[in-house]
Amino acid sequence: MTEVHNVVLVHGGFVDGSGWQGVYEALTADGYRVAIVQNPTVSLEGDADFARRVIDSLDGPVVLVGHSYGGAVITEAGQHEKVAALVYIAAFAPDKGESVNTLLAGLPADAPQPPILAPKDGFLFLDREKFPASFAGDLPAGQAAFMADSQVPWGVAALGGTITGASWRVKPSWYLVTADDRMIPPATQRAMSERAGSTVTEVPGSHSIYLSQPAAVAALITQAAAATHG
Repeated sequence: MTEVHNVVLVHGGFVDGSGWQGVYEALTADGYRVAIVQNPTVSLEGDADFARRVIDSLDGPVVLVGHSYGGAVITEAGQHEKVAALVYIAAFAPDKGESVNTLLAGLPADAPQPPILAPKDGFLFLDREKFPASFAGDLPAGQAAFMADSQVPWGVAALGGTITGASWRVKPSWYLVTADDRMIPPATQRAMSERAGSTVTEVPGSHSIYLSQPAAVAALITQAAAATHG
C-alpha cells in the first residue's frame, strides 16, 4: 500500500485549466503525475464525464481536485473507483440532489455576492469591472484584468445540474478555505467542509488562491495523497 501519485485538477466557472500551471509545476517537481481537465462548463453531466475520461487514462489511484464549480464536478465524478481522495479548493461541495444554484441561493445575504450578469443565450459571465475585486483580489491588477477579459462562458445548465451521488460521503476529503473570498463566502465554505467531514486548512487569500498561492494548494493536495493509500 503506497502513497497515491496521480492528481487530477478540475477548474471552475469563467476560467480554464491553464490557471493550474503553478500547482502543476509544484506537484510535478515532487514526482506526481498531474492531469488537468478542460471542462466545457456547459453541463455538470458533461463536465463530470470529461473528468472520468481523464481519470480512466491514468494508471492507479487518483487524488481528484476541484476549484469553485469544479467542486461540484469532483463531487459527481468522484465515485469513480480510482478516486482515492477529494480535495476542494474554495469549492462548492453539494450533496445529492443539490446543485450550484441551490448553494448560491443559500449564500448569506450580508456577504459579498458574486457579480454574475444576467444569462445571455444560455451562458453566464461575471461583470468585467467587478471581476478583479470579486474573483482575483490578491492577484496583480494586470493579471486580474486579463482574466476578466478572457472569461470562459459558463453554461446555465451547468449551474442547474444536480448531484446524483455525493462522493464526499464515501471518499475522504480535504478542503482549503480562503478567508478573503468574495465569490463563495468563507462561512459557506466552512459549512460545506464541515458537512463533508473534510480535513480543513484555512489561508488568507482570494477565490483565485490556486493562482496566488499555488504552493499552499499543492501542499494540501500532497497531504491528501500522503494520507490516502491506494
